[in-house]
Amino acid sequence: MIDPLRRSLSRGVGVLADLPLPRLLRPALLRVFANMSGARLEEAGLPLNQYGSLGEFFARTLRADCRPIDPDPKALISPVDGRVQGVEVIQHGMIVQAKGLEYPVRELLAGVGEELNLEGGVCMTLYLSPSDYHRIHTPAASKISEARWVRGRMHSVAPTVLARKMVLPINERCVLRLDTDQGPLLLVLVAALNVARLIVNDVQPDWSGLVEPALMRERGAELGRFELGSTVIVITPAGMVEPEASLTPESTVRMGRRIARWLP
Repeated sequence: MIDPLRRSLSRGVGVLADLPLPRLLRPALLRVFANMSGARLEEAGLPLNQYGSLGEFFARTLRADCRPIDPDPKALISPVDGRVQGVEVIQHGMIVQAKGLEYPVRELLAGVGEELNLEGGVCMTLYLSPSDYHRIHTPAASKISEARWVRGRMHSVAPTVLARKMVLPINERCVLRLDTDQGPLLLVLVAALNVARLIVNDVQPDWSGLVEPALMRERGAELGRFELGSTVIVITPAGMVEPEASLTPESTVRMGRRIARWLP
């Protein structure tokens, strides 16, 4: 599928997702969607009759008790709900997307954090399916000091696609630098087919470069949201974190749980 068609399809899906749902039918329709997608209705932050469209339900908040934040100050927490696509060490400036497919980390980052030495750093790729909670949270107390929106393609980021096609460094994305007390983190929010809308709170879609003044974010604070599902990539320089042993391909993560431990 050529890219203009992908964009048109994504826009069309967005229009359908925004169609108003009849109030009396909302609970029944959303239960049908949840049964089809695997979404967990019991976690929704609002009664089902208060979601005016599928789009509102996709971007739903959760009940306050659903995602406790790991209390350990040495924990780097997951920014999203999702499934682990890969945990890689950056070698020779490259990240492995799938067996036989690798790409330059600098191409993915599009100039953000250009002065950082990322050789030997850690890259954690987290995939959000349509059933997942779609809001993105801050993995550590930090300030957003750089932001760049990269206009790109709209390929699917489903694992079956990533296994055979180079996608992540060419898709539309927002790249953020988060400066923490422990050092810099790089966060890449990758849009995808049917995910035409990626929203980053307080970051405008035409920003490209330094953020002045920097935007302060508390650990676990909402950072933005996808609509439908997509991918978040967390990158750290060498010697900053040690990923959790349980963080293996296809394992699930939940926002607020530890995915790595800060190293002294």
